[in-house]
Amino acid sequence: MATFFLIIIYLAFISLGLPDSLLGTAWPVMRPELNAPLGAAGVLYMTIAAGTIVSSLASGTILTRFGTGRVTLVSCIMTAGALLGYATSPSLVWLLVCAIPLGLGAGAVDAGLNNYVAAHYKAHHMSWLHCFWGVGATLGPVIMAQFISNNAWRYGYLTVAAIQCVLVVILFFSLPLWDRVAKIHSRTSSRAVMEEAANERGEEASAGHPLQIRGVKLALVSFMLYCGIEAAVGLWGSSYLVNMKNVSASTAAQWVSLYYAGITAGRFITGFITFKVSNRNLIRGGQLIALIGALLLFLPLPEGFALAGLIVVGFGLAPIYPCMLHETPVRFGTKQSQSIMGYQMAVAYTGSTLMPPLLGLLASSITIGIFPFYIVLCTAAMLLFTERLNIFLRSKTSLTHASTGSGSGTDQSI
Repeated sequence: MATFFLIIIYLAFISLGLPDSLLGTAWPVMRPELNAPLGAAGVLYMTIAAGTIVSSLASGTILTRFGTGRVTLVSCIMTAGALLGYATSPSLVWLLVCAIPLGLGAGAVDAGLNNYVAAHYKAHHMSWLHCFWGVGATLGPVIMAQFISNNAWRYGYLTVAAIQCVLVVILFFSLPLWDRVAKIHSRTSSRAVMEEAANERGEEASAGHPLQIRGVKLALVSFMLYCGIEAAVGLWGSSYLVNMKNVSASTAAQWVSLYYAGITAGRFITGFITFKVSNRNLIRGGQLIALIGALLLFLPLPEGFALAGLIVVGFGLAPIYPCMLHETPVRFGTKQSQSIMGYQMAVAYTGSTLMPPLLGLLASSITIGIFPFYIVLCTAAMLLFTERLNIFLRSKTSLTHASTGSGSGTDQSI
């Protein structure tokens, strides 16, 4: 039963990634038919992101009241309906209307599934979960590509909407499993260790606002920086290679796709590494590898080093996000983790929405040559904030042990 249920969660994350890359792929053929300006895609993206941020912030209350299974089901219904709306849209205004439920559905299910897996499953499942998101994000353009050559982009959206509807049926019939599987995992040693570690930090008893918990703001800044870096490299990496390294546009596009492949493959590999290496060390190691890759872009080296730097950055980024998510219940306690997870999702989407345009604004005012400097600076800042959080959690654990007279530690959970 537990294995079957885990497959359902993986399928849900594939479906979460499917719509994310559709708009950019279809927009060149959508725009003329809808008589929309080129920049309207950015407005649609911001509308979806705003809905995602709002639902992420509200996810703690919603998920506590209705449960992860029901919220995931309703979110998938909203997503399927929005995609059907895109497929039948007569105008840009209709697209904007449909973008609202598309964003709201994505934020709630993202926060809910991440917290559910963080609370009930081991670290390797979190890495593989986000690997499957990459599978969905990769399949989206593949599906759309089958239709846009004939200017039939609506059938591309219709196909993805049909996939979402199939998942809705699966989720509906699996609703009784959510609470049952949660009860089974609540009795496992992994969950017991997490709760013990959280109790030692005294966060389980905290009834205050999540932002009032010490250390949460450090974690939120780390999430914002991570997602901003990931999105900025994907958006501006090609422009940097073309304009500063004299690489052809087609070659640059191929290397940026390899950057995303590095993230997806890296998360698959990370799932196996988590059996031997703690989340904390994987986060630190990933940040250091990403920093090395960014330095390869930054230093005045031949173009081959810059191309390799993109892949190195991708491999370095791979373990950071899923491992930080999986640490949430251990860092701040299982009672607060759902609300904090929603805030983390919100600032993550904020980072991916605002930081790439900020880099674009700076590049327009100065030069795209600042791209590697921007990535190095943000990666170093992410490493700094994460290490400050680790130091704080270690010191708090030490103080708790001293006050209780305990000499044992749980460093692996930090």
